[in-house]
Amino acid sequence: MKTILFSILIGIGAAAHAQSPYDVDKIPAELSKNASVVVRMEERVFDLKNISHATMTYKTAVTILNKNGEEASSMQEYYDKFSSIYNLRAVMYDAKGNKLKDYKSSDFKDKSATSDGTIYDDGRMKELDFLNSNFPYTIEYSYTKDYTGLTSYPSWYPVSDFGYSLEKSSYIFRIPEGMSFKYIQSPGLKTDSVKIKDKTEYKWACENIKALEYEPFAAGLKNIMPWVSLAPNDFEYDNSKGNIASWKNVGSWLYTLNSEPQILPPAVKAKVASLITDAKTPKEKIKRLYNYLQSNTRYVSVQLGIGGLKPINADKVAAVNYGDCKALSNYMKTLLNEAGIASNLVVIGYDMPSMNPTFSSLNQANHMILCVPLQKDTVWLECTSQHKPAGYLASGCSDKNVLLVTADGGKLVRTPVYSPADNYQKRSIKVNLDEQGAADVTIDSRYGCAQFDDHFQMTLREPTEQRKRLINQLEIPNLQLNNFSYAQPDKNIPMLKENISLKVPQLLTKGADKMFVTLNLLNRRESVPAKVEGRKTYFAVPYGYQDEDEVTFIIPKGYTVEFVPKEIHIESEFGQYTSKAVVKENTIVYTRVQTMNSKKYSPEKYSAFVDFYKKIYQADKSKGVLAKLP
Repeated sequence: MKTILFSILIGIGAAAHAQSPYDVDKIPAELSKNASVVVRMEERVFDLKNISHATMTYKTAVTILNKNGEEASSMQEYYDKFSSIYNLRAVMYDAKGNKLKDYKSSDFKDKSATSDGTIYDDGRMKELDFLNSNFPYTIEYSYTKDYTGLTSYPSWYPVSDFGYSLEKSSYIFRIPEGMSFKYIQSPGLKTDSVKIKDKTEYKWACENIKALEYEPFAAGLKNIMPWVSLAPNDFEYDNSKGNIASWKNVGSWLYTLNSEPQILPPAVKAKVASLITDAKTPKEKIKRLYNYLQSNTRYVSVQLGIGGLKPINADKVAAVNYGDCKALSNYMKTLLNEAGIASNLVVIGYDMPSMNPTFSSLNQANHMILCVPLQKDTVWLECTSQHKPAGYLASGCSDKNVLLVTADGGKLVRTPVYSPADNYQKRSIKVNLDEQGAADVTIDSRYGCAQFDDHFQMTLREPTEQRKRLINQLEIPNLQLNNFSYAQPDKNIPMLKENISLKVPQLLTKGADKMFVTLNLLNRRESVPAKVEGRKTYFAVPYGYQDEDEVTFIIPKGYTVEFVPKEIHIESEFGQYTSKAVVKENTIVYTRVQTMNSKKYSPEKYSAFVDFYKKIYQADKSKGVLAKLP
């Protein structure tokens, strides 16, 4: 009898072990393919109590298959004085689903969520890093979060990145009778709803989603993965109530939030008067006051309750000479008002998609700028920058829907569009060759708009660091860097000048009595985007641009030009490319112009995009041949 009982117990134990839900062998083969991370399960329940109170319960289990998935091996959840986190639990399992470790509440770090550049922030976070070098392994964690102030509701993006697959995920949203909300979702996603007592419960779910390999130039996963975005119509946060059922209402609430009278100290008022006293036009006044703002303030972030949405008053900014994007935009607005120039605060999503015209919410923005409407023009001001010219917006803010805050409510408007010709690089290179193939080289470049932004950071670096970066960027073997300089000739124009002189002991390849000249000295396409069979995601270049290069080679004595390639012209919907080499007396003048369009393209066009780049790659390898005279 004892033997039988012992055998039964062994069998029960073996069955329990075999049935571990996190055994990696139980992951379907199609979900392991191309995956570094497998989300085994995810459950989110957001239970809305009233306009300002809610409870969210969250649980997930994630299997880390290899080192590439280590970024998923941590838990981070943010909270502030209007939220709290409790019921924290976490477990780690080995490859077979055997429990390796139970984490105690003391294992979770509670620390400030203050980021670089943030001086005032009530944000904190609970964090736990699961440390394990033996792959694969599984982490499981859960928590409960209470909210006592709400401006938005959690969104649902069950597959967040390339290399992630998913077994199952669900999102349940409960809302009381008498309250309304809005949502948008991915095409084809099913929405279930059911009435339970005095609430309506909405549910979205998905399962068995395969991992997608990284796709170059991807413009996000939203066109292929499931997602839901939700937003309140009415909310209450930090003793402020609002209705954001429309963009007009969003703007009205923000206008009311920022309607407190702004007062400038007498000294600042006097400074404004002196700055604009002889200015002949409103634009000139704007530029002078904007330059004053840039010279006398600096950016810091403030994220304290409603302070994350409401700016510090202008008199406080004048006293301390710093503020966040809201405070500095409001301060600039007050300076302009003192000069008799009306302006509007603008809510914008920096490096975020355009605001959706049919779906109003506060979480589509993360930044504030200023708009100055003039009779025949509009001036946009990025008030956090100490370097950007008046009227210029970086690529992260350009060509998108933004919310103009007016006394009549919010209005969606479009920020300026910068064409490829605006985002230019114009470069002139002179190469003085000697009979041994050595060269003295001077490089004069100008960068405009987005390319101005890309290169401007060089002006803020120490000369030693500038030198190191230049040597790495130029990619000319054994170069000797003589001199270099950077200058912005006109602070009101987004254009940067770069001047470089260098010497190269051996620039040309020699063979017998010939020397071979790589005509495109600096701006060659050195690779071609990888081909992707059956591409799934849309793609785009970061911004449209135009590069114009002219390289003049001075032929050394005793040599003549034996060969230069024919003119090359490539054109497609993605852009254009032209290069040609012309022999003029004792020189070869090589010119190259490449223009890239800024559009989002559908996946089926990617093969043509790769072919376009391949043609440029081949054209950029063109060589000229110098022959030694008899």
